[in-house]
Amino acid sequence: MKLLIVEDDVAAARSLKEGLEQAGHDVDLAHDGEQGYTLARQGNHDLWIIDVMMPGRDGLSALKALRDEGRRTPALIVSALGEVDERVEGLRAGGDDYVVKPYAFAELLARVEALLRRAHHFGGGPETSLEVADLKIDLLSRSVVRAGQAIDLQPREFRLLEYLMRNAGQVVTRTMLLENVWEYFFDPQTNVVDVHISRLRQKIDKSFATPLLHTVRGEGYILRAEL
Repeated sequence: MKLLIVEDDVAAARSLKEGLEQAGHDVDLAHDGEQGYTLARQGNHDLWIIDVMMPGRDGLSALKALRDEGRRTPALIVSALGEVDERVEGLRAGGDDYVVKPYAFAELLARVEALLRRAHHFGGGPETSLEVADLKIDLLSRSVVRAGQAIDLQPREFRLLEYLMRNAGQVVTRTMLLENVWEYFFDPQTNVVDVHISRLRQKIDKSFATPLLHTVRGEGYILRAEL
């Protein structure tokens, strides 16, 4: 599943990300409330894990704003604030569960899995596949098929395609791809995006009559069936 961690402690966030990825999840990171709010608004996550105390915009205000916009992605609050009234405030702000730091990773993982199961039971389940025209990716098996033909992608290529498919019909910039696929939150003047786009295009378009991956000059890229 696709998870978002909003945590200003870089070391703690990286450690949590590694543990969740080892458990089979795809994880995005944000290191402050504003960045977390921006990523969460893209609407492509199955679960948010949000710290409360952060510089600038705090986790609860970001979560409340997302709930006020009608976003219903399950949210697990993680905080060093563990008094009853603090936990109640977190749940009332829109949290679905609350874990107090320090925590055992096994417990946090169990709570993540429980929230995902609950979402599956009551909300029809998190997305397990994405489709654009005759192109389909399975998020559980990490497989890609177009017109019945299996396509072999490297992990980074799969993540790039997943992001493009989640934003199908919309132009995505190189900066957006760097931040969401490579987790570079600045522009390092690299051509890594162009190189991977070229490789991906060779795999998903070259052998097929209708191109899906298009370059929008001066702006970025778009995945759709027709220009």
